[in-house]
Amino acid sequence: MNSKNPFFSNKSFKNTSGVSSDNVTHQATVIDYNDTMTVSGTINKSFLMLILLIASAAITWMLTFGGYNAMILTIGGAIIGFILVLIASFKPQYSAFLAPGYAVFEGLFIGGISALFETMYPGIVIQAVGATFVTFMVCFALYKYEIVKVTEKFKSIVIAATLAIATYYLITWLLSMFTSFQPLHYGNSWMSIGISVFVIVIAALNLFLDFDQIEKGVQNKLPKYMEWFGAMGLMITLVWLYVEFLRLLSKLASKD
Repeated sequence: MNSKNPFFSNKSFKNTSGVSSDNVTHQATVIDYNDTMTVSGTINKSFLMLILLIASAAITWMLTFGGYNAMILTIGGAIIGFILVLIASFKPQYSAFLAPGYAVFEGLFIGGISALFETMYPGIVIQAVGATFVTFMVCFALYKYEIVKVTEKFKSIVIAATLAIATYYLITWLLSMFTSFQPLHYGNSWMSIGISVFVIVIAALNLFLDFDQIEKGVQNKLPKYMEWFGAMGLMITLVWLYVEFLRLLSKLASKD
């Protein structure tokens, strides 16, 4: 079992060493080192995507606080970003174009919702950004120094929990759309806060799976474009983590 992230479960992250599933050996293609995926290359592309996302987020942020309705850009950014994710999942060779595009459109979404939360709870955005950054650095350090090891059992538990969360969100969203059902994670009850904390923990654990899959991609000498693919997948997890921190902090603020 691999990362829940659709990017890192993609068959493009599998090692093609020249032996097929039917045990027939094919001639291996020699790839120059400069044309293969590297950790430093993935990190650089992740930083570039982060810059694009922040610059794009600034647009809907300034429009919202400038008195304009940026809801169309916010929703449109989320939809287009999701479409780009789907395309990249099936066509990772186009990641060099799709990944920057995802960062730009997802930035519109992040900027819009961040502005809305900031309007309701001043100071919440910087807290969410700080919490996301600290969580990322802690998880990276724990992985780098092998304090937390990504075993098959670890993967299966995280993936199962992530799929359970996704299923829960989907079902409750559909029920709330067509019925008067009130999901448990709505509101600021302690149950709702507890659910948010659990989701944040699972999102953070997904970072370990993402780090592991990127490292395996480098070891397997995957093509250079997989750096964009890996950076895009990591950005998806970070965006999820940031949004969940926004939700948790808003619940805590509303209890004051």
